[in-house]
Amino acid sequence: ALGRIHFVRSDAAPKLSQGESQVLACVRRGKTNSEIALQLDLSPRTVKFRIEQAMRKLQASTRSEAVALALVHRLID
Repeated sequence: ALGRIHFVRSDAAPKLSQGESQVLACVRRGKTNSEIALQLDLSPRTVKFRIEQAMRKLQASTRSEAVALALVHRLID
């Protein structure tokens, strides 16, 4: 996924909420929305919302791209 991402140099890295970072870290580990919901004691709808918000903030088209960008910006481990 990193090969297809066009990086724009910016002094301001995107800011993610703690919840958005948590769900993206789970996505990175290959978890589904349902698995993330169980693990974090959230509803699947909340998980989906947090992923969508993170994608919007990172200007990502896919979950994978959001994870890749979050890693590049050091927003998740």
